Amino acid sequence: MWRQLSATLWRRTPRQVRRWGVWLVEPRFTVTAGACVLDAQGRVLLLKHAFRSGSGWGIPGGFIEKGEQPEAALRRELREEVGLELASARLAFVRTLKRPQQIEIMFCCRASGEARPQSGEIERAEWFGTDALPAELSPDQRRLIARALQTSATPPV
Repeated sequence: MWRQLSATLWRRTPRQVRRWGVWLVEPRFTVTAGACVLDAQGRVLLLKHAFRSGSGWGIPGGFIEKGEQPEAALRRELREEVGLELASARLAFVRTLKRPQQIEIMFCCRASGEARPQSGEIERAEWFGTDALPAELSPDQRRLIARALQTSATPPV
């Protein structure tokens, strides 16, 4: 009875009021695109971010702008941060974080060209063998790399 009454009232409520209601009660997330970028030797690109807490080392990526597609955002971030173009990109996985409320869209990619810091956000850009990642790389970043490589059993060519 109560459910039926609620549904009827909801359907009769003006559309804009329903949108505001949903906006007030549903969670909101920031959305980012990141990547495990590989070179021709199978090494992984890591960036030393000036503003990242901890060691600063991590995979490349950034926030997706309004109306932007995830792969386009990733390509833009790589161009802006390290002047790198991608030869190919494949969706690896998507994960949701509770804190911060964030959705991460992860890709496995092949690079085309060299990576050199282009912005004040990035201190260094280096290629590492998967068995020679920096000791100070966080466990979460290690898991992201391993999962991206495992999910994309055959990295894009």
